[in-house]
Amino acid sequence: MPDSTFWIAALTGGTAVLASWVTSRGNTRAARIQAETAARAQQSERLREGRRTAYLDLIEHAHQTAEVYWEVSAAQRTADPERRATALAELVERELDAYGKLRRRVRVVELEGPPGAAAAANALQKATGPFHRALRGIRSDDPEAVGHFDAAYRPFWSALTDFVDAARDALHAE
Repeated sequence: MPDSTFWIAALTGGTAVLASWVTSRGNTRAARIQAETAARAQQSERLREGRRTAYLDLIEHAHQTAEVYWEVSAAQRTADPERRATALAELVERELDAYGKLRRRVRVVELEGPPGAAAAANALQKATGPFHRALRGIRSDDPEAVGHFDAAYRPFWSALTDFVDAARDALHAE
């Protein structure tokens, strides 16, 4: 009988050690999975926030650029040719500055992605081209330039709406 007690104690002890080892491995694996899941969630949230910031910045600057275009529309209706020329000269500089800032923001959206939002941002940037060409025509007294400038609003707003839709889709897809 004493012999069997020893073997039962040894078997029980061995089982306890084995159970402890299996539990430890399971706990280690669970902790690693939990840490990896948390890291992926944080990375996803950082990506989403980076995109959201880039998208909002571009949208805000597109509206600021539109304000310059509205000022051009108002200035070109000024009756005094000297005041109109002075205002338009100043607005040309502001329009070029606004375009440069818009272009930088589009590049950030291209970097942040995804491709759909980047393509919509590029289309928005291209929608400013007709304004710039028409503004040059207005300054050189091209009689059709005012009409071209006014006609550029609808495609610009349409491109901005398309970008907002693409940005929203990109943020909700994650």
